[in-house]
Amino acid sequence: MKRQLDLFGAEAALGGEEPLAPAVSPPEPGEGARKAFVELAARLPSHVRLGTSSWTFPGWAGLVYHRRYPSQKAFVQESLLEYARVPLFRTVGIDRSYYGPIPAPELAAMRAQLSEGFLAVMKVWEGITALQFANHPDRGEKRRAQNPAFLDPELFESTVGEPVRASHFTDRLGAFVVEIPSTPDRPDQTVFLAKIERFLERSRGPFAVELRDRRLFTAKYLDVLRAHGASHCFNFWSRMPSLAEQLERVGSLASSPRIVVRLMLPPGTRYEKRREALAPFDRLVDPQPAMREDVASIVQATGELGIPTFIIANNKAEGSAPHTLIALAARLGLLDR
Repeated sequence: MKRQLDLFGAEAALGGEEPLAPAVSPPEPGEGARKAFVELAARLPSHVRLGTSSWTFPGWAGLVYHRRYPSQKAFVQESLLEYARVPLFRTVGIDRSYYGPIPAPELAAMRAQLSEGFLAVMKVWEGITALQFANHPDRGEKRRAQNPAFLDPELFESTVGEPVRASHFTDRLGAFVVEIPSTPDRPDQTVFLAKIERFLERSRGPFAVELRDRRLFTAKYLDVLRAHGASHCFNFWSRMPSLAEQLERVGSLASSPRIVVRLMLPPGTRYEKRREALAPFDRLVDPQPAMREDVASIVQATGELGIPTFIIANNKAEGSAPHTLIALAARLGLLDR
């Protein structure tokens, strides 16, 4: 509870809505932490951007967050500004957009908190990217039903693309992540390939496609991405091949305009159990050294080609996304030295 009290104050921690004091501008991080972040950032390969998968975690108080927010609501609405001032972070994963399109005014408010040159990675709404509505307790009769809007380019443009353009968020966007969840049923490869090709032909990106079902990870899938200027999103995910195997199967990255790497769940683990075991996400609990070495291999390959590379870490990968990025930055700073 101490971290929450430090971050929000006593009344906010107890559920109060009224602020204890007026909101203040976020201060500079503590001198020691800031110096360490600056030194790590200076050693990073210039084509690499590090960031976390979402950012509103009270457990990061004292490392990422130093401001005392008047309420949880204020923290959610305003903390991106403080996050983006951390020298090591040059990107962030916007995950909330997966659960519903973000309206243009809210995107504009987020954009205002990001400095020029900071680029976010935004997930596309699951109403477009889910092949089936499967195993979701809130969907009732739609459970395991086929999604008629799967990879519908017109729906993407009206619900996702237009708000991004209307809010001028395009100049803060590094990539859209098109996450294709796994399904209980065997996916139809022909349908999937036709849908992804049509989507990429008719939608305005940039796009990185993330598969959660290894059955879809085929040579033909990679050919479609290359043909349309999209890239495979490398993902450390419980039921996907390792990052090293994904890199081997993708082969040449020369045609990739950008690379996104998302670090989420170790092999064989489950999201809910992992979240329960690792909260409040304030330290490394389960280090994944092989994962970090695989990321280093990807960065080495993209560096040789000068490809912008976005690395997004989730708390569930090792226990704390900021600490994962600190460890990765130290490792990547050794490349070519």
